Amino acid sequence: MGTVTRGTTNPNRLRRMDRWIAAVHGAELRRADDPVAVDLGYGAAPWTAVELLHRLRTVAPRARVVGIEIDPARVAAARPYEREGLLFRHGGFEVPLDRRPLLIRAANVLRQYDESEVAAVWQRLCARLAPPDPAAGALGGLLVEGTCDEIGRRHVWVALGPEGPRTVTFATRLGSLQRPSDLAERLPKALIHRNVPGEPVHAFLRDFDRAWAAAAPYAAYGARQRWIRAVRDLTADWPVTDGPARWRQGEVTVGWAALAPRS
Repeated sequence: MGTVTRGTTNPNRLRRMDRWIAAVHGAELRRADDPVAVDLGYGAAPWTAVELLHRLRTVAPRARVVGIEIDPARVAAARPYEREGLLFRHGGFEVPLDRRPLLIRAANVLRQYDESEVAAVWQRLCARLAPPDPAAGALGGLLVEGTCDEIGRRHVWVALGPEGPRTVTFATRLGSLQRPSDLAERLPKALIHRNVPGEPVHAFLRDFDRAWAAAAPYAAYGARQRWIRAVRDLTADWPVTDGPARWRQGEVTVGWAALAPRS
């Protein structure tokens, strides 16, 4: 289910997303007996799936990755890279696996779709996630869907659980950032057309730019210190869900409800 993407990819393109997943979802992956992750729509080359396995195994040694592509030729080209813990399968949004995965990563997949199609795709993918298990303390699976530039300097993604969207994360290479609103061009499909006056995501980026400008004196200590100060100021008006440990990585995560489209 779905359509073939352009398939463009580069090594290390998704490193920011991968590191965030390992940091916030690593405990859930470690807790599982058989933690399966899906790299959905990995593209014309298998690099992102190979890298995802490596990064997940630093926090969850039993993790397995399945790369899923809708183009059979791409699956055939990736098969020589299979090894213990890494497989490639033909498929799409139906996620054709025997068991529900603990993670589905869909990076730069929905950018070519209409905004009106996003909610249905999210719902379908969330329905394929491993369900919560309160008795075992398991929160359930995680869908991470977002967009980045060609070399992974700027990235914005939405994290969703089986119940739906939870958070939005903005991540950037701070040395290349002029202002936080530069990230607007990498908003995921659900938000990119909502960066207009009257929409919450527009107000957030406006406030972020103002906080960034106010934090200009901290630039003398480096872009990281300026970012941390700007994000700290944002917490007065926006539900920032992470802390300085993630801010230092050039990230900030905000509750989805605060940025969700008004209609």
